Amino acid sequence: MKKRMRRLAILPILLICGFLLPARPALADTNVAMTATPTASYTSPWESVTAINDGIDPPSSNDTVNRRWGTWPNTGSQWAELTWSAAQPLTSAEVYFFDDGGGVRVPASWKLQRWTGSAYADIPGTYPINVNAYNKVTFASAVSTTRLRVVLQSGQASVGLLEVRAWTAGSPGGTGWNPPGNLVTPLNEVWQHQESTYPNLYGFRNYGWDQVMANRGSINYCVRWDSSASVTAAQRDQIHATLARQFKKWMDVMVGHNGWPYSSVPVKVVGWAVRDRAQLQWSDTSVDIYVNDIRENAPQCAEACGRFFNQSGNYPNCPGGASHHYDMSLWLTAGFGGGAGGDWGQRIGSEYYLSNLNADNVHILLHEMGHSFGLDDFYDWTPTGVCCFLMKAGSASSITEFDAWMFRDWWRHLKSRYGL
Repeated sequence: MKKRMRRLAILPILLICGFLLPARPALADTNVAMTATPTASYTSPWESVTAINDGIDPPSSNDTVNRRWGTWPNTGSQWAELTWSAAQPLTSAEVYFFDDGGGVRVPASWKLQRWTGSAYADIPGTYPINVNAYNKVTFASAVSTTRLRVVLQSGQASVGLLEVRAWTAGSPGGTGWNPPGNLVTPLNEVWQHQESTYPNLYGFRNYGWDQVMANRGSINYCVRWDSSASVTAAQRDQIHATLARQFKKWMDVMVGHNGWPYSSVPVKVVGWAVRDRAQLQWSDTSVDIYVNDIRENAPQCAEACGRFFNQSGNYPNCPGGASHHYDMSLWLTAGFGGGAGGDWGQRIGSEYYLSNLNADNVHILLHEMGHSFGLDDFYDWTPTGVCCFLMKAGSASSITEFDAWMFRDWWRHLKSRYGL
């Protein structure tokens, strides 16, 4: 397979970290905040309430990089709330205050409330107020509720939050890190190889994992149609369906495993980029259309809407707003052999893709999707005791057991960044 281009815009400067991989970590509590829907009493127009449970650990209370929830110029009692579709048995919660030293400061006081089914009730506890750190409240006994509200009383300025974590006790029913014995050695070899060859393995924040978690369990795509051929509405819908079906194969690997919080990860195609609008033979408005915006000698979806270009997760200049943003591109190029993949998406031949719309495994696309989640190539070495697997190009046409455990190993090492 042709070596992928810009494979990991994902991996800048050398960082070598050597540590032993535990065979089985202790059972951990689960942060269920990211599965909730956030709302608030008020949000400044330039801020976002979705910041409070996007799973991003703030670098400081004055975070100028990631999304924030703030209430300037409103003062007094303000609240932000997490709502679940089913009751959660919460044992503790943590909040990270937004404080820019100016119009938004830490609150004079704060508290947590639970929804009883008919009213909000205060949760007793000790409520610390610290900057540049999580402020944790541990409950005397588990609190079962469908809504958790953080109530902030302003002091000298407006108030805000950067992140909220809501914890449930670990359950022995979950499946943690327990690879088959014959795969332990090769898995360790792969991870150590990645540590020694990926320039910013732990610092990089735009893996496919980061994108799914930032969206709280979904992914958005834009199609770059790099071909002179026309596309019918029926072909468009088949292209979307095939993409979703292949992406699901990787996500199914994670269901029920090691605290993975989603049973499914919906794929939505939000746009198409093309040289000539007449090539797209539909008139409906189901997707955004970008015409003759050329980058890398190919049609490009709007940079203002792309996560690759806006890794803070804010899309202030995206037409239609953040709901029209795309996380990855499916770049379909006429006459292109092999594939390319990275945090920006996947590139494969348009003829190859169209000829495989009904295939069970579109193996080149699956391989490149693996790269988007951090999986490496194996052009010049093979881990001990394994021979044929999808990420070793040309040796398998579907996700193998070894591919699945390499994929899960990425989650094992990154999940803590999401509070899980």
